[in-house]
Parts: sequence; structure tokens; C-alpha cells
Amino acid sequence: MLHHVSFGVSNIERSAGFYDAALAPLGYVRVWEDLRPGEADQAVGYGVAGGGDKLALKLRPKGQRPPGPGFHLAFAAPNRQSIEQFHAAALVHGGRDNGAPGPRPDYGPHYFAAFVIDPDGHHIEAVFNAPG
Repeated sequence: MLHHVSFGVSNIERSAGFYDAALAPLGYVRVWEDLRPGEADQAVGYGVAGGGDKLALKLRPKGQRPPGPGFHLAFAAPNRQSIEQFHAAALVHGGRDNGAPGPRPDYGPHYFAAFVIDPDGHHIEAVFNAPG
């Protein structure tokens, strides 16, 4: 249904470093970039290697705010170990813990996830929802 989602970020270099590290364990990479230090309208896109972007970060140094309560973006993970790596990398690169890696039985019998808040306040999740 969705083609991609964009987040406004206040510091494109910091955010790109955060998402490079946090998304790598999930198998997502930077698929394009338009970085021109000191200029407006810089952006970076993430997705699977060789594909298009599913997440775009757009520099919005003034007036950037994450969506309100209730909004978060969940990334599909290939396994439980990748979720642990996602969470650890996110915290090392400026993210805040919003739910350690672990089972979420209230969401389903196989739901395993971790939640973090990125440096700009966007709530993100990595989830694996299959047996084992």
C-alpha cells in the first residue's frame, strides 16, 4: 500500500549516521543521497540494496517536528538477532530506548520487537513476527 515515508530531520548528517547504523542489521541500506553540506533540501533514502527508497530523510532545520502521539514506523526484521543489533546500534548512535528487544505476547504469539526514538524524536520499531 505505501510507497515510502519521509521524516523531516534537523541535522541530516547525524540522522543519516543514525539510520545507516540502525537499519544495517535489518538489511536496509542507503539507496540514494542528495547531500550538499550547507545547502537546503538535502535528503537521504533507505531501502533494500538495488531497490528504491522506503524511508526518506529530508533536512528541515527549522520547524521540524515528529508526528504526534500514536505514530511510529515499524521496520520488518529478518530475525530476532537483527532486532537486538538494531536496538544496540540505535542507542550507540544517538537514539533513546523506548522498549528493549523482546517478545510482545500482547501483539501476537510470535511478535518480537524493539522500540527506539531517533535523534529527532521519531518513534521507530523493528519487528519479527514469525515462529523462531
